[in-house]
Amino acid sequence: MKSTSCIKNIPKHVAIIMDGNRRWAIENNKLKVKGYKKGILAIQKAIQFSIENNIKSLTLYALSKENLNRPKKEINFLLELLSWTLKNKTQKLQLHDIRLNVIGDINGFEKKLKNKIQNAINLTKENKKLNLNIAINYGGRWDIVHGIKSIIKHIENGSYLIEDINERTVGKFFTLYNQPEVDLVIRTGREYRISNFLLWQIAYSELYFTNTLWPDFNESSFRKAIMSFSKRERRFGNTKI
Repeated sequence: MKSTSCIKNIPKHVAIIMDGNRRWAIENNKLKVKGYKKGILAIQKAIQFSIENNIKSLTLYALSKENLNRPKKEINFLLELLSWTLKNKTQKLQLHDIRLNVIGDINGFEKKLKNKIQNAINLTKENKKLNLNIAINYGGRWDIVHGIKSIIKHIENGSYLIEDINERTVGKFFTLYNQPEVDLVIRTGREYRISNFLLWQIAYSELYFTNTLWPDFNESSFRKAIMSFSKRERRFGNTKI
């Protein structure tokens, strides 16, 4: 595989909106489940690429809160696929020093699935090579509302005063606060929107859109996104005279 070692500006944190599994299946005359299964292989490639190129955090948008409005049969399959992946891949995460973190509202999931998620998180919590964040039943607005509720509780119990609330303190109550800021957001699948993903966290992230459908996203696709990122001048709202 061609290395990105010659690129000086490698993002520390990459977030990916993995779009196009169902369209890939339709365009390839496959069942939808085949698209999702091939999408799992694309996830494995993205993880491997991240490790090889010293990306510290990789956040993958797997299932949005809006996705739960899809047909029940499809949602059940996705949750079963998640359960199978946790059962069969967690030991590999441990072997490769990958720390798993799940962000999103999992309270409504079955107890068995919630236990699998928590067990995988506990098993890998000391790992250092890569933070792998999986967004499941996640929404950026949910994240903000959940954070606001937590802030209110802290104010009510005296942990914070109103005067203490600023961007820095607020950010501590949203997901991913203890990881590098998101440098780059990649969206696959020919769509050009962020779909309620990490609304607070990507305020100054670079955006990269590709027509490649997620199951076809590979090391070469990832490298193109990194090379595009490396050529950008990040100003964070400032201007240079």
